[in-house]
Amino acid sequence: MSASESSAGVVDRVSSFVSEHKKAVIVGAAVAVAAVGAGVYFASTSRGGGAPDAEKGERKKKKNKSKKRKAAKDADRPILEEIEPKVQEVPEDDTPLTAERIAVMSTEERAKAAASLKAKGNSAYQAKQYSSAADLYTRAIEVTPTPEPVFYSNRAACYVHMDPPDQEKIVEDCTAALALDKRYVKALNRRGAALEAQGKYEEALADFTSAAILDKFQTRGMQDNVERVLKLLARQKADEILATREPRLPSDVFVSAYFGAFRPRPLPTLPENRTTGDETLIKSLEALQAGDYIHSLTLVNEALEQGISFDLGKAEALNLRGSYKFLMGDVTGAKDDLMASVEVVPSFTQSWVKIASVYMEQGDSDKAFECFDEAIKQNPDDPDVYYHRGQVYFITNEFEKAAADYTKSTALDENFVFSHIQLAVAQYKAGNIANGMATFRRTLKAFPDRSEPANYYGELLLDQQRYDDAIDKFDRAIELELAKPRARNVLPMVNKGLTIFQAKQDVAAAEELCKKALEIDPECEPAVGSLAQLALQTNRVEEGSQLFKRQAEITRSEPDLLGALTYHFATKSQIDFLKAYPEMAAQMGSIAAGLM
Repeated sequence: MSASESSAGVVDRVSSFVSEHKKAVIVGAAVAVAAVGAGVYFASTSRGGGAPDAEKGERKKKKNKSKKRKAAKDADRPILEEIEPKVQEVPEDDTPLTAERIAVMSTEERAKAAASLKAKGNSAYQAKQYSSAADLYTRAIEVTPTPEPVFYSNRAACYVHMDPPDQEKIVEDCTAALALDKRYVKALNRRGAALEAQGKYEEALADFTSAAILDKFQTRGMQDNVERVLKLLARQKADEILATREPRLPSDVFVSAYFGAFRPRPLPTLPENRTTGDETLIKSLEALQAGDYIHSLTLVNEALEQGISFDLGKAEALNLRGSYKFLMGDVTGAKDDLMASVEVVPSFTQSWVKIASVYMEQGDSDKAFECFDEAIKQNPDDPDVYYHRGQVYFITNEFEKAAADYTKSTALDENFVFSHIQLAVAQYKAGNIANGMATFRRTLKAFPDRSEPANYYGELLLDQQRYDDAIDKFDRAIELELAKPRARNVLPMVNKGLTIFQAKQDVAAAEELCKKALEIDPECEPAVGSLAQLALQTNRVEEGSQLFKRQAEITRSEPDLLGALTYHFATKSQIDFLKAYPEMAAQMGSIAAGLM
């Protein structure tokens, strides 16, 4: 069981936390004032675009009204405000409105002239004469005694259809329109689209979020804009982080769980004429066994530089260095080392298994299974091969196949606790609940000094809402972990915290456990993610947003990085909305309630 697999249960609950408890995040006067956070956004997206029954009648009326406007809409162009019937030609204005002439006109004359120019601009736009329309709107802006946001927004619509679109002018005009009417949804959407086209995703997200909230999430297209740009922004920021992040090992707990997913093997026997590199390799493997991972990494690099004299030692060293590269996020480098390992010793099945994990990280399950087939061909009696192939089946929700592989792994070596645990979980997931629970009880008796059976049994009890029983098992797991001298797994603490919250809505107690977990393991990602979600429950949305940002900084895998960034920016965009529209705070609760 890898580190990421060992925390799958708690991570799943953390990632679904908002959707499960969103009402607690966003309903109520106190929350509405300052703590909307990610709640409104996730509430809107979780319902799949549907509307509450009470709203359907009203929205149907609006839909019918919109049909009357379709005749004035060109399919590939935005709708202009106050559009006039389409005409094919636009008459020229024989009397140009110079600055001198405008200066002597009365306010009423200027208003009439502006209205006339706007109407001509609308007609030109309908005739697809975009340059003429833009010029007419410009003249309307120059002559009008009172600036109107629609003039700027309509001119921006013309710039949308220039070849190529003038994105900077679109942004400039929409900004001018919003300066006159900050609730101008159409201008927000147009500016958001222009900013998106320029790759300014964070600014675009702010506009699209504002438009969607002001629209009260009534228009599916506006929600789509938010979701699309949010993904683009998370991807953009993730790429920046991955390109600049210094390679480093994750927490000792994570590394320990990764290596603990493989059965221990004896140290290789050195040849009689051993080299310095041979001896350095042994020191590296001894440091690995002692949990001194940074020292082990340094030593294995030195061993390969010094030169290793025997093939098994070379394969072992390349396997170990490839493992460390994988843990540090260097997937390509890890694959190169692991492939080199099996080139030296094709029967080195652990390297085949780890190559399979690289392919799974890259989303290529077919290649992963090819690696397992090769490993079985080399050594059909290696129990680790079946355990890890079972893990792949488990990830792909093929629970019966996973159970068969876990059973095979256990038959070859019954002393590996994770094969028993995963068999129990696979049986449970496959719907054989009684068998799964029975397997767990047998595992608890067979491994009384291991924390993992108690922790994962507690997760199944939590799934059944047997809260007191779950807490009892998490307490036992915590007791066993705290007895360790180092590399203590703090996931039972996080699990207990979430159980207390789920059972009693006791945010303070849940937070205390997560913070205690972080005192032991400062880079425990599930603990940080749980604290972020819990912060949303108590109106500390800015704190929650920063915790999501912290989660992005410490997470190892790319999917988890994208998830943390998505939560961070979704929350931040709505915090920024309330800063820009403080008068909307009182309405947020009712908007959120309508999305439930």
